[in-house]
Amino acid sequence: MMTEEMMKQMPHMMGNGMSMGAASHPLAQGAMMAATGFAAGRGLLGAALFRNPLLLLAGGLAAGYLLHKYEKEIILTLSKASGMGKDFVLHQKENLDDLMAEAQEQEAGQGAAAAEAAEAPRS
Repeated sequence: MMTEEMMKQMPHMMGNGMSMGAASHPLAQGAMMAATGFAAGRGLLGAALFRNPLLLLAGGLAAGYLLHKYEKEIILTLSKASGMGKDFVLHQKENLDDLMAEAQEQEAGQGAAAAEAAEAPRS
């Protein structure tokens, strides 16, 4: 659910005057993702968690511990997901090449049929 503060900020976020070129920069995307994550976390976890530095430190320590403990599993999962993404892209590229070749064959067939139809009355 959107809080009142989020509703007040929405028009400013939507029409902030940034061009698509500036928003496509990786640094700008990262900053927008961080701001979105902060806003979402603040709404879900409450503002008290982010105001108390000890709770924030404890949360960071817990996240760091879990990342360290499951580092190998996380890396394995991410590399597997990356490989699956590459396979998906290659498969889609192959499908697109097949569609393009099929469209060119149909176009050539229609062009040949039209040329034969144009040639027939002249003979």
